[in-house]
Amino acid sequence: MKHSMNGEEMKLLRESELYMKTLCRDIPGRCVGSEGNREATRFFERVVRTHNWQVELQEFEAIDWEEQGATLQLGERSFEVLVGPYSLGCDVREELIPVSSIDELEKADIRGKIVFLHGDIAKEQIMPKNFIFYNPEEHKRIIAALEKGAPLAVIGATGRNSGVAGGVYPFPLIEDGDFDVPFAYMTDVEGEQLLRFAGREAALISRSRRIPGMGWNVIARKGTGTKDRIVVSAHIDAKKGTPGAIDNATGVTILILLAELLRSYEGEPPIELAAFNGEDYYAVPGQMLYIERMDGRFDEVALNINIDGAGYKEGRSAFSFYGLPAEMEHKVRNVMAGYDGIVEGVQWVQGDHSMFVQNGSPAIAVTSNWFSENMDDQKVTHTPADNLEIVDYTKLVEIAKALSEFIL
Repeated sequence: MKHSMNGEEMKLLRESELYMKTLCRDIPGRCVGSEGNREATRFFERVVRTHNWQVELQEFEAIDWEEQGATLQLGERSFEVLVGPYSLGCDVREELIPVSSIDELEKADIRGKIVFLHGDIAKEQIMPKNFIFYNPEEHKRIIAALEKGAPLAVIGATGRNSGVAGGVYPFPLIEDGDFDVPFAYMTDVEGEQLLRFAGREAALISRSRRIPGMGWNVIARKGTGTKDRIVVSAHIDAKKGTPGAIDNATGVTILILLAELLRSYEGEPPIELAAFNGEDYYAVPGQMLYIERMDGRFDEVALNINIDGAGYKEGRSAFSFYGLPAEMEHKVRNVMAGYDGIVEGVQWVQGDHSMFVQNGSPAIAVTSNWFSENMDDQKVTHTPADNLEIVDYTKLVEIAKALSEFIL
């Protein structure tokens, strides 16, 4: 900020630290379908209600998942493998069939075999079969060929795919609870060694199970009417195995700070603070439910402001614009000019603002400039490194103050 923090801002700073500790340390993970995820949504609901917001809970079914590891053996040689997220478990022994292209996969006889995907076919994470927002034809062909071919199991050898799969290495080639062929994965380096055993009998044991559960979007509202409303959103879920600090506890914390800053708001336009649940989950159930509830009424949304990846300790915060009317963009730029820590950033699509943009609503995406500039090669999100130590809490207060100023 351009000034020393006043009393109100110091209070918001202390609160932001408390909210982040609750979401990232006190709650044992926020993976959709888990008890930790439900605890996080209850926490968000309780706090925004204290600031006099009306709250709607949008309930959906989801599955949690747990695993106890996997083993892969070829003769006396063991290989390091990981259990595919949301995969079914297996205990199978069959011929290993290597495949490196879609054409090769579609032609191969894989029925009753163990398929090993490596090389070009495994360079990017395959979109879940029912993911409607982005699903390339090549991905659909891969899934269709695997399901039609009916192998006993699939193994993938992967490197990094940070723009889609986050900073994990190796990344899970398939992460889809709607795909029922057991799946395991390994590093591309380990895969090069496995390739030498093509055609040999492999023994794969994967201990994994799906756990039925529930989840909620939490939508807090203020103001009158429904037309021309401003929807400020952040996803409350996180990948299993990560504290999810900037992905996306910081976004949820900024929503809570906004709830406090706007607690006396009355009148028009109406405002929604939406804690969406599922952005980092294969089926995006909260987002799908919200779209269903909107039922073609996205023209009622004058603006979406989506917060994801904000508050990283390095660099400044970044606002990017998507189809804003000229007068609205002029106003937000005027507000940004009053804050040293906020700049215009590059456009990016890997966030919940995309569902608003795709449905014709203008949007602003709020993130860390470092994150947007390093999205394709960063090693933080979806890993244990996405923790409280990488957060600059003053940036959360600055973003909340700037957004409240713009909204008011």
